[in-house]
Amino acid sequence: LGEQISLQCSFKSSSPITESLTVDWTYRPLTGGQMESIFHYQSVPYPTTVGKFKDRISWVGNVAKGDASIAIQSPVMSDNGTFICSVKNPPDV
Repeated sequence: LGEQISLQCSFKSSSPITESLTVDWTYRPLTGGQMESIFHYQSVPYPTTVGKFKDRISWVGNVAKGDASIAIQSPVMSDNGTFICSVKNPPDV
């Protein structure tokens, strides 16, 4: 609680890393309900501008090293849930 946490995500790709590579993070609350998009990356990071994670997510990854991790500032118990990292590097998905 209160400290920055990192959500680790690593990937391997059989294709060279290009500007086409995308990273998408989604979240579903522990109580269930809708999946929500909380972060998108394509060449530059696009943190969510709405919802409970607004202004709290930062990019800490390095796609050249197969790292698609993010950090969340000031986590609270209600942030508990399922976080899913999805990386696509066309033509490798």
